[in-house]
Amino acid sequence: MSILTQLAGALSSGSVQVIDLTHTLDPDFPVIILPPEFGQCARFRMEEISAYDHRGPAWKWHNISMSEHTGTHFDAPSHWISGRDLPSNSVDAIKPADFIGPVVVLDCVEATENDEDFELSRADIEEWEKAHGKIPEHSWVLMRTDWSKRSGAEYLNMREDGPHSPGPSAEAIRFLIDERGIRGFGTETVGTDGGQAAHATPPYPAHYFLHGAGRYGLQCLANLDKLPATGAVLFAAPLKIKDGTGSPLRVLAMVESA
Repeated sequence: MSILTQLAGALSSGSVQVIDLTHTLDPDFPVIILPPEFGQCARFRMEEISAYDHRGPAWKWHNISMSEHTGTHFDAPSHWISGRDLPSNSVDAIKPADFIGPVVVLDCVEATENDEDFELSRADIEEWEKAHGKIPEHSWVLMRTDWSKRSGAEYLNMREDGPHSPGPSAEAIRFLIDERGIRGFGTETVGTDGGQAAHATPPYPAHYFLHGAGRYGLQCLANLDKLPATGAVLFAAPLKIKDGTGSPLRVLAMVESA
């Protein structure tokens, strides 16, 4: 049998499972809040057009509106100033094969329980590799914090000095790009950077270095506790928006059953 035939059979038999890493889009899902002098990200909105009634007797449908960066979403290189001049830097121009790849999950749950502003370091990644092996080139690297189990105000965790949530250090992101050649980086928080990353050098280093290198970001992921540290395959295909800097999407992982 061909590889694809074997895969289809494995999916039908349940020996390969599909794990949904996506939050449901609804008006209450939190979005990133920037200082008031900047433009703001729009929440998800849904308006009923008809529901088997006088507005449309045999059908139901909705109009929807939101930011490109609402809910579980994809960041393209053009989202950040460091990636604005790269070729194929928008969601409609990225090669489809780039959306699919192996995934590794870095478990940072214990660290973030003790420090809500925890920064993933190069040393943390190298310690993970001692147990699981070197991160393969072209991998999606996901930072598990179980932050997705939070909701409402607790999810953004805003204080007088802004949001507080975990994220990677500039050193960690550069290591993953320069020495591991990753495809992209994903988090369970509202951004690929920590909540206080505006104060880092450069500000928002995950965004700056990832997109400047033509790599991708995934935010607001869920169910990372259902993935193994290695061995899964991730599908993260954004909407094909002309010149889009990002897009809400359905992130799926294929995992072999135990």
